[in-house]
Amino acid sequence: MTEPLRTLVVGAAIIRDGAVLAARRTSPPELAGRWEFPGGKLEPGESGEAALVREIGEELGCRIEVTSWLPGSALIGDSHLLRVACAVIADGEPSPTEHDLLSWVRAEELDALDWLEPDRPFLDSLRPRLR
Repeated sequence: MTEPLRTLVVGAAIIRDGAVLAARRTSPPELAGRWEFPGGKLEPGESGEAALVREIGEELGCRIEVTSWLPGSALIGDSHLLRVACAVIADGEPSPTEHDLLSWVRAEELDALDWLEPDRPFLDSLRPRLR
């Protein structure tokens, strides 16, 4: 039996000065107020890195450089698969357009946020990169 084909979604763990950028959702209503790594779906023929650069430009108005990928992936419902990359800001300053709040979060503060379930598995591998 083969695995079902899933749409790849990429998230950016943007790291600066020992903290990671978390973004608070505004929609859909059932996810509003919860935190995530910003990002989005790949377009046809697009690499994960290119999708992240595009999505962060659209969502946060800044340019990032992907530095590495965190291990593993997480299911989002039945049809999507999330992968998260570590990144740094290459140009500009993040400003939310699709989220209502951004927060720079240190390793010891990660568990205080109400993260979306698919983002949670990446927190443990992210933690040491924030020290």
